[in-house]
Amino acid sequence: MEVRRRHVQTPANAAGKGSGGGHSKVQASDALPLPIRHTNLLFSALFMASLVYLMRRWREKIRSSTPLHVVGLAEILAIFGLIASLIYLLSFFGIAFVQSVVSSNDEEEDFLPHSKTAAPSQCSLLGPTEVPSEKLPEEDEEIVSMVLGGKMPSYLLESKLGDCRRAAGIRRVALSRMTGRNLEGLPLDGFNYESILGQCCELPIGYVQLPVGIAGPLVLDGRQYYVPMATTEGCLVASTNRGCKAIAESGGAMSMVLRDGMTRAPAVRFPSASRAAELKAFMESPENFDTLSVIFNRSSRFARLQGVHCAIAGRNLYVRFTCSTGDAMGMNMVSKGVQNVLDFLQNDFPDMDVITISGNFCSDKKPAAVNWIEGRGKSVVCEAVIKEEVVKRVLKTNVESLVELNTIKNLAGSAVAGSLGGFNAHASNIVSAIFIATGQDPAQNVESSHCITMLEAINGGRDLHISVTMPSIEVGTVGGGTQLASQAAFLDLLGVKGSNVSTPGANARLLATVVAGGVLAGELSLLSAQAAGHLVKSHMKYNRSTKDITKSAA
Repeated sequence: MEVRRRHVQTPANAAGKGSGGGHSKVQASDALPLPIRHTNLLFSALFMASLVYLMRRWREKIRSSTPLHVVGLAEILAIFGLIASLIYLLSFFGIAFVQSVVSSNDEEEDFLPHSKTAAPSQCSLLGPTEVPSEKLPEEDEEIVSMVLGGKMPSYLLESKLGDCRRAAGIRRVALSRMTGRNLEGLPLDGFNYESILGQCCELPIGYVQLPVGIAGPLVLDGRQYYVPMATTEGCLVASTNRGCKAIAESGGAMSMVLRDGMTRAPAVRFPSASRAAELKAFMESPENFDTLSVIFNRSSRFARLQGVHCAIAGRNLYVRFTCSTGDAMGMNMVSKGVQNVLDFLQNDFPDMDVITISGNFCSDKKPAAVNWIEGRGKSVVCEAVIKEEVVKRVLKTNVESLVELNTIKNLAGSAVAGSLGGFNAHASNIVSAIFIATGQDPAQNVESSHCITMLEAINGGRDLHISVTMPSIEVGTVGGGTQLASQAAFLDLLGVKGSNVSTPGANARLLATVVAGGVLAGELSLLSAQAAGHLVKSHMKYNRSTKDITKSAA
């Protein structure tokens, strides 16, 4: 959401405008003794005359071998005139610039408090506090009454008050009275409401408390990671932690990022299917890719077009752009690049009607075969070899039972269900928990949880090879919820906070591998619990409220 700054006229300023105003707006040229056009002409003539005179004098001195630094009164005056006119022309030629500065200063003075008391702290993203047509009451109770009476829109509270915390409190009281419901259990204090303004949430009334557990260490690619998981499902963190233990005791897991590209697919319509086919051929032609890349890449220094794939439905054309987005998840970035290309294409295809910037061929926040096959975001595969001894001691089962269960459940069972990208036990559990903890978009859990889990017996049936292949993990380490304090702390815990200066995109790719590693651990542990018949027992133990802390600790 874009936050726009608006300069609002005070009543005094507003009265001075228009045909009936008492005074006109102050102009920078009002300070000059002559009209602006005459002043510009005068200084331009002075500049040229001084320059010509000095050049002639210096030429005569050179011919007569007279030192140039020996000057008379006339030359001193000419030098002074040259410098003065040059300063004027550089500073005042194009007087509108000065007028805008003076005007903006006048407007800023209108917002300065006339009293010596300090103004209340205001939201940093709001800019100057908006002045309402009528002065707001000082008491919160009166403002609540205005909200309830429809005199003050709730969404304007932040800009009118200039205090994000106070706005949230007033909105909360008004909601409670409108609904007759008590919001006592919802915390209000202890949160920085300025941090979400224009970025994460509108119309806030508080925040939800969500517990965060740590699973690990997850040994992945030779490094240890402690994986944060925000969840209310008992046993989830404990189970994932057990999977991490089994992986660590078997030497760790390995991961590979296969692809890294965010997508956006606008939908355009033509008068005929043949015209749509012409644009399809143009977009997919290798000869035109360089031109499209130049246009697309103007949107950002990180956006780099990777490919274009088109699909036709009648006279409608869906153009799926894929591009790298650095350490950002990249939806806004790729959308800007797509808009650049659409504007460019309008010149050669004037009959093209842009229906929407997102035609669902992307496909965002929906299960889709195109993401499962082509990938979206980061495509990652993660694998590990679990030793037979670890399978028996830590996971309480055996290799043969695990392989059989995975075939019947994750592969055949999911096929019977007609699953799309759901050939796994519970990848969504781990993805959602890590996404919430690290400030990702929870709705993108839909395609990010696409996963196929494979288990095979190796080394003569003694050891277990397990892998998860996830073609569309959509994560970022900058932007959105990643800038919130709690979420940024967990990104820092993983060593991926912010952007990677030396290798743009490296932090986001590393986060994607950690997500896949967490899924690997979660799959391993849950399948083991089901193979050993422990699932119901463990959930009855951990998902039931208990005051016996020793049982939970066990």
